[in-house]
Amino acid sequence: MSGFVDLQVNGYAGVDFNSDSLSEQQLCEASQRLRADGNDQILATIITAPLDKMIDRIGRLVRWIEGNRQISAMIAGIHVEGPFLNAAAGFAGAHPPEAMLDASIAAAQRLLDAGNGNIRFLTLAPERDHAGKVTAWLTEQGISVAAGHSDATIDQLRCGIDQGLKLFTHLGNGCPAKLNRHDNIIQRVLSVSDQLSVSFIADGHHVPVFALRNYLRCMPRERIVIVTDAIAAAGLGPGRYELSDQIVEVDEEGAAWSACRTHYAGCAFTFPQMVQVLKVQVGASDADIHQWLNVNPRRLLAPTLS
Repeated sequence: MSGFVDLQVNGYAGVDFNSDSLSEQQLCEASQRLRADGNDQILATIITAPLDKMIDRIGRLVRWIEGNRQISAMIAGIHVEGPFLNAAAGFAGAHPPEAMLDASIAAAQRLLDAGNGNIRFLTLAPERDHAGKVTAWLTEQGISVAAGHSDATIDQLRCGIDQGLKLFTHLGNGCPAKLNRHDNIIQRVLSVSDQLSVSFIADGHHVPVFALRNYLRCMPRERIVIVTDAIAAAGLGPGRYELSDQIVEVDEEGAAWSACRTHYAGCAFTFPQMVQVLKVQVGASDADIHQWLNVNPRRLLAPTLS
């Protein structure tokens, strides 16, 4: 299968998009490998770091997206994940809590200025965006806003949706392993999934297959998006890899762990590997996979993605 559209790629095939030593040649090589693995277009993801560092990393990507046709043919734009995330233990995930901020139009403007029209998505925690003001402003600027790394209340989620929120980023992750059995972020998001698209990492590690099957069954088919959340380890197997300013260890099963081994830090699976998980273990049809890995993410990027 091919024609995949991936809304969340932090790196690929040995290349970390958040590295301060990233080169144009590395980005070309990653783009070639992404194409060979069936991807049509992706969003390169910049994750939370001190704001000035995020701006530098966005600017570096922009120069090559705008100046290299091979790169721009693959990288449709940038997904900024942070820095307006929930810094509490568990919700922060692989993002450094000390670099997280309350959402503000001033900080968001600096990110967009660095992006020069290339930022397509921004993930924030609605509870850090008072009354959804930044969500509304970003939506007015043509940016698709996602919630994620969040413990938003149901009212905060509904407020975000009213202000333009389009997606929830990798549900079942970016949250603590132990939650209230009923009133938790997973249940809240599922309860509004008729109004909000939801992405999942389908590697069988981030969400156990039986749970992923449950989530996919209870959601509207047109609201489901599969993302890789790929890091430099994607497609390379076990080992130690860079993600921004940290080291990630990929085990023999392909799970990508933070160095402390308390949580996952991105994903080492490619879309072809996820297709096998979805078909063989989840029981998804070819039509489902086409919907979730092509049609739905492509629609979320419209009209910016041709």
